[in-house]
Amino acid sequence: MEFRTIVKVEHPGFQIEPLESILFVGSCFADHIGRRFAEEHFPVTVNPFGVMYNPASILHTVQRCDLSPRVVFFTLGTNHVYRLKETGEIVDNCQKRPQSLFQEEELSVEQCADYLLRAIELIRQRNPEAHIVLTVSPIRYAKYGYHGSQLSKATLLLAVHRLVSQYGSYVHYFPAYEIVLDELRDYRFYQPDMLHPSDQAVEYIWQQLVSVYFSNSAKTFLQEWKPIKEAYGHRPFHPESEEYHFFLEQTRQKEKNLLARYESNF
Repeated sequence: MEFRTIVKVEHPGFQIEPLESILFVGSCFADHIGRRFAEEHFPVTVNPFGVMYNPASILHTVQRCDLSPRVVFFTLGTNHVYRLKETGEIVDNCQKRPQSLFQEEELSVEQCADYLLRAIELIRQRNPEAHIVLTVSPIRYAKYGYHGSQLSKATLLLAVHRLVSQYGSYVHYFPAYEIVLDELRDYRFYQPDMLHPSDQAVEYIWQQLVSVYFSNSAKTFLQEWKPIKEAYGHRPFHPESEEYHFFLEQTRQKEKNLLARYESNF
């Protein structure tokens, strides 16, 4: 008997290798997952110009950022944008200026898809081998009202579906949204605000990502890195003792040897 609905994660047709550079752009959920990659020694770049919630702002980051990794994650939070009335431009951050200076708008499915496609094409111009993984943040926007929040997410999902359907050889969808809403349907998987996923939920999503997206070599790297990472997390009773300094030196050497072995193969 099954007591939960399991969300199947489709294989993307490529695999993430150990120590691979990855770019994350998008909502605060991109920060959560990007931080998890960083903890596992992946040289990631996460929102280099701040958190970007909508497809237009994601495009703005790609235009300003000259990185060209093989793997890029775009995490979509909302289709709502704020346009500066004086210039008509969509801003990425209101910078605490008065709300009266801005006009809030909702991007259509077509507009969302167009902004994302422009960002994808720019990435692919820089690196024709690039794969772009699209995700929709499971974080609800209570300020829209819960129906309004669902409409916003639906718009993003339709835009993503359109792109994956047309460019599926290098544009992929990872179902973080469905995992949280359909598989982790319990408030224990949320933070106290009952809107943001808990650390446990983020960890489960990370495990699903590793299971399907990581190469065997990358999974082996994680296994070898785990005891070293745990050693660094050890809190000694006597941090100034010679024994602890020797322990740290041994740990650093293990890390150095591990990285040298994988860097030479990548």
